[in-house]
Amino acid sequence: MRTLEAAIISQAVRKLVVEAACDLEPDILGALVSARDHEEAPLAREILELLLVNADIASRAQMPVCQDTGVSVFFVELGRELMVVGDLEKAIQEGVEQGYREGYLRMSVCDPLTRQNTGTNTPAVVHFALVEGEQLRLLYLPKGCGSENMSQLKMLPPSAGSGGIVNFVCDTVFAAGSNPCPPVVVGVGIGGTFEKAALLVKRALFRPLGEAHSRADVAGLEQEILVRLNRDGQGVEGLGGSTTALAVHLEIFPTHIASLPVAVNIQCHAHRHKEVVL
Repeated sequence: MRTLEAAIISQAVRKLVVEAACDLEPDILGALVSARDHEEAPLAREILELLLVNADIASRAQMPVCQDTGVSVFFVELGRELMVVGDLEKAIQEGVEQGYREGYLRMSVCDPLTRQNTGTNTPAVVHFALVEGEQLRLLYLPKGCGSENMSQLKMLPPSAGSGGIVNFVCDTVFAAGSNPCPPVVVGVGIGGTFEKAALLVKRALFRPLGEAHSRADVAGLEQEILVRLNRDGQGVEGLGGSTTALAVHLEIFPTHIASLPVAVNIQCHAHRHKEVVL
């Protein structure tokens, strides 16, 4: 049985939240470059170039790529052969507070009723899972609310089928317009129950852009939605062109015979995500 001190976890989280705010991952940078190179509309191409310039400045200057540094969301995979010495969730929350304070990141978390800011950007939203092994894996997603507010979840009738899923996802993205700062990354969770679909959709956003689902029928649905979004959507920042979405990621889970839950969660062009294994 291996052990891991809680203080080490806090240090790793602190580093994670600052890096996520300032450094986009290679998959999103590559997708933006590809979109720029294939975009034929002059204004859309110019905006995509500016987004890449902005990301480069943010990384070199270690300043947030966007002023909305988001609500911290973690998926925590704890190995059964690893014992954390101390309070795991407290360590994560302390790391978030340290990172946002020392990294000069905007504090956005507040009480939902009084709207009083907590002043620490905590509590973070943390999802735990026990897995095999002796490691701790932290997957981190800072969710800005220009995109988060465009989320939708619908309990479709099973008779809606794949066509109903495609229509719901596309309608959700089209209705969002320029609010989530397209080009967007679209996560879709299908199946399970009301809350399971929402968890699936968040987890889907961690898949590297361009990596299709392992099931051919699901991958086909991803491609169908992506093609339709870019054919009929409003383009870069809602100003036209053929790049409304960079990727569509679906995750599925068995559901009840009388149910078809579908959740949609959108990420802006600054698709910030990081992970670390301790």
